[in-house]
Amino acid sequence: MSEAEGAKGLTYADAGVDIDAGNLMVDKIKPLVRSTRRKGADGEIGGFGGLFDLKAAGFSDPILVAANDGVGTKLKVAIEAGKHDTVGIDLVAMCVNDLVVQGAEPLFFLDYFATGKLDPEQGAAIVGGIAEGCRMAGCALIGGETAEMPGMYAAGDYDLAGFAVGAAERGSLLPSANLAKGDVILGLASSGLHSNGYSLARKVVQKSGLAWIDPVTFGEGITLADALLTPTRIYVKPLLAAIRETGAIKAMAHITGGGFPENIPRVLPHTLSAEIDLDRISPSDVFSWLAETGGIAPHEMLRTFNCGIGMVIVVAQEDASAVIASLTAHDEVVVPLGRVVERGESQGVIYTGHLAL
Repeated sequence: MSEAEGAKGLTYADAGVDIDAGNLMVDKIKPLVRSTRRKGADGEIGGFGGLFDLKAAGFSDPILVAANDGVGTKLKVAIEAGKHDTVGIDLVAMCVNDLVVQGAEPLFFLDYFATGKLDPEQGAAIVGGIAEGCRMAGCALIGGETAEMPGMYAAGDYDLAGFAVGAAERGSLLPSANLAKGDVILGLASSGLHSNGYSLARKVVQKSGLAWIDPVTFGEGITLADALLTPTRIYVKPLLAAIRETGAIKAMAHITGGGFPENIPRVLPHTLSAEIDLDRISPSDVFSWLAETGGIAPHEMLRTFNCGIGMVIVVAQEDASAVIASLTAHDEVVVPLGRVVERGESQGVIYTGHLAL
C-alpha cells in the first residue's frame, strides 16, 4: 500500500462541518418544538417537510397569508453580549405581527439558522426563544433548517430568518374597504425598540462609550444589553380576540422599519391620511436616551424607530370604546393617537404636537 493510499482521507468535520453537533442540537430542540403543538400540527421535526391540517384547525374556506422576516442587526447585540435566548422571540414576532394585521391567525412557523461553527447550546437557546415566541402567538413550530457554513460567517456570528403562515376565512381579511374620514386611530404600546433601527442604535452605543454589561441610567438594575435586547411584543392573541369580540377593527399597521410614515399609509386608501397627535405618545426612556446620546432629531426618530407604539389600529369612532375595552382586558396599553382625515395635497401621515423625547 502506498503512503497516499494509507493516509487518512478528508472528512466533512475537517472542512468545518460537524454533523454530530447538528444531530445533538436536533435532540436538544425536540422538546421545545413539541411545546408549540396546536390543532392542525402534531408532527415531529426531522422529516423532509412540516405538515399542517387546515381542517383540523377549524377553517372551512380559508385564505392563506404568508410572511417572512429576520431580526436584523439586533443579532449583533445578542452576539456581542453573549445573550441568545430572546432573539428567537423577535424572529417570530416580526413575522406573526405582519400576519395578524391582515386579520389572519398564525398557524405555523419555520426557521432558518445559519452559522459558521455550530454550538449546540447556543443553537438550542435560540430555538428556545423561537418556541417561546410560537407559544405566545399560538402557532406551531413545524420545521426549520440549521446550516453550518464555515467561511461564510465570522467566528461566533450567526443569522436568523423566519417564515410564518396564517389563515383567515374568506371575506374577513384586513384592511376592510370601509375606511373613512373620521375613523379613530389607536396605538398599542411597544416593549422597546422591537427589531428595527439597530444599525443606528449600535452607532449611538459606540458613541456613548458604554459596554453591553454596563448599567444604564434610564433603568434600574438593567444593563445596556438588557435594554436593547428586550424582545419584540407579540400582539397576536389580544388582536385576534378584539377582532372576534368586536368585529370592529378596520385596519392595522405593524410599526416596523420606517416607523409611522412608511407603515401607516400601507393600509389606507390613497385618498386618506393619518393625523397623529405626538403629544399622546410617551416614548420609553430607551428612546430618549438614543435621541439625546446620538443627537437624533425627532423626525429621524419617527422614521427609524417605533418610538413607543408597536401597532396601529383603525376603527370607526362609535366602535373605539369597545375595541379599547377588549384590548385593555387582554393586557394591552392602548393610546388614542388621532384620526383619519382626507389626504388632499398632504402626506400619508400628518403630525400635530411634539414627541416627548
